[in-house]
Amino acid sequence: MVALVAKEPTVPLVSRTGRHLQRYCQTGLRQVVGCIPYRLKEIKQQTEFEIDEEDIEVLLISSQKGKGMLFPKGGWETDESKEQAASRETVEEAGVTGLVERELGTWKFKSKSHDTYYEGIMFSLLVKEQLEIWPEKNVRKRTWMSVAEARKACQYLWMKEALDRLVEQRQQRDEEKLVHHSL
Repeated sequence: MVALVAKEPTVPLVSRTGRHLQRYCQTGLRQVVGCIPYRLKEIKQQTEFEIDEEDIEVLLISSQKGKGMLFPKGGWETDESKEQAASRETVEEAGVTGLVERELGTWKFKSKSHDTYYEGIMFSLLVKEQLEIWPEKNVRKRTWMSVAEARKACQYLWMKEALDRLVEQRQQRDEEKLVHHSL
């Protein structure tokens, strides 16, 4: 008997739907989580010291209606951690997997498509793999761009603030590595 074992984890080809497991914060706002998928330019991946904004590329996706660019985000459900939900949304919407790193913060924002407020929690995600097939491939476009380009292209102010925090945290972490390495 021969057992077939997948080399890599499989990704569902459909997005989760429905709101029966949806989380709400104490003030009654629907909670959504997401990631800023990023990668380091090739030359910096080897050293990882002294990384600045120009060394970081981030992945933005089109909105479902195609009228703007944003970072992947979606509902946080009761059967998953914040990090699991953020990772799942990033796979579903952007078709990338990786390491969910640090929480970048929490923001209150008003939906542009629904007349309601949400609580959004964002994480940084260091991309390890870009998938060829993912659940929302037919409804979204994904684009790698510089941090400066992303600031211009992203349609949400709160996501731009999360992007600035990603850059700050990445620089702080690399400064700490440099200090530790020189000791």
